[in-house]
Amino acid sequence: MGWSRRPSILAIVLALAPGSVLAQLSPEDIGRLAGEGVRIGSPLGAGGDPQTSVAQPEASAKPSANLNTSIQGSLGPYGDPGGLRSFLLGKGVSYSLTYIGESFGNATGGSRRGGIYEGRLDFQFDADLEKLMGWQGATFHTNLYQIHGTGLSRYYVNNFITVSAIEALPSSRLYELWLDQKLFDGQLSLKVGQIAADTEFAVSQTGTLFINSTFGWPNIMAVVIPSGGPIYPLAVPAVRAKYVPNQNFSLQIGVFDGDPAGPPRIDNDPDPQRRNRTGTNFRTNDPALVIAEAAYAYNIAKGDPGEPGTVTLGGWYHFGRSNSLRFDTAGGRLADVASTSIARRFRGDSGIYGIIDQIIYREPDDQNDGASVFLRMSGSPTDRNLLDFYVDAGIAYKGLLPGRSDDTVGVAYALSRISRSARGFDTDSIFLTGIASPRRSSEAVIEATYQAVLGPGVTLQPDFQYVFRPSGGIANPRDPSGSRIRNAAVFGLRGIIRY
Repeated sequence: MGWSRRPSILAIVLALAPGSVLAQLSPEDIGRLAGEGVRIGSPLGAGGDPQTSVAQPEASAKPSANLNTSIQGSLGPYGDPGGLRSFLLGKGVSYSLTYIGESFGNATGGSRRGGIYEGRLDFQFDADLEKLMGWQGATFHTNLYQIHGTGLSRYYVNNFITVSAIEALPSSRLYELWLDQKLFDGQLSLKVGQIAADTEFAVSQTGTLFINSTFGWPNIMAVVIPSGGPIYPLAVPAVRAKYVPNQNFSLQIGVFDGDPAGPPRIDNDPDPQRRNRTGTNFRTNDPALVIAEAAYAYNIAKGDPGEPGTVTLGGWYHFGRSNSLRFDTAGGRLADVASTSIARRFRGDSGIYGIIDQIIYREPDDQNDGASVFLRMSGSPTDRNLLDFYVDAGIAYKGLLPGRSDDTVGVAYALSRISRSARGFDTDSIFLTGIASPRRSSEAVIEATYQAVLGPGVTLQPDFQYVFRPSGGIANPRDPSGSRIRNAAVFGLRGIIRY
């Protein structure tokens, strides 16, 4: 990767800024950054910390990814009609359009076999307010989604480790809308507005290659936090502070509204995406969700022993109330017909997680090609959550095939374990009712994928996933015999184009 001496404050500020800021740097700044070992085609790791994965892909649907390539240069004079984009860049304003289209089908298994097409158009707008209006250290960001198509997990596989990171109900919605103020030479960043947690927290840089949603935001957190948490496609009003005292260490904390859609009422739709149809609910009265995270990047300066890597430790706490999955308010079993049917209530919910991203090999003749691995684990209390343990791991290799230096191939695995309380409820139901039914255990997925870069800003990505025990091994609602949903073999193809 060509690391050199320790990066300057400029490099640190760049690592905290939106990806579009790269296009606003002067040639002198770019030359200086290159001399300091910052990788100029992709200077940031996913999530905003220094890049320590050599196999971070060129394109990704994960909200944490930093995309810097564009088809503009391939369009010649049509790439910037009237010079509008260049004019705006000169004023500190940038924008991008990214379209992701994909088709998936489960050849076997799931609740039923079938195929889908889905797509997402993402419009992003960024402004350097210092350059635009003299507001030192301030940047503005917003992005809008137009989502269309049908989700394979929702309608065919019936699993909770969602096959695609762009799967969502069709809608046109606001995602993020925030202002970021940097202080103390860029060491402290304060962000306020509508913010998504999956852009910066719990991010694996290598994991952004994979199409399955869980390799972005861990599935356990998407399942147990109300309405899935402040993640795609729902962001919430929040405040985030990030402190970067040096190039190696970062500490960040975010305080989010704890429910992007609000609790469902008897008279409205239980789906949070329908309760917040346009992303403009701007809820502020729900119990708060707090997430804190520390990350340490090592071996990132020239002369450091070994290859670069990042260790991340984090945790979250939700201040709302949670329900027991097994016991009622009187201490009886909810599966019992004599139960009060009112679940025992707990104060608060929480979780912890840890991540390792590590380069394990680099091509001798090209330090920007090689292999990286990641490992991520998370846990939550078993007495109040459907899932109590999660683990994922994977390996990705950039430039594996001769003549295809920008392509990335990878294999990853994820497992979500059904909590002891939920498994206990299943056992109680079988014992107390005498009706044989499946007992849930865990859901797992293995994914193999290859991202081919066809040109600047254009990628094509064939993908295979095998889903074990969808939804933990529940009975298939479409099968009158009550047998389990079968393991699903999923094939897909994704294309991304960015302007």
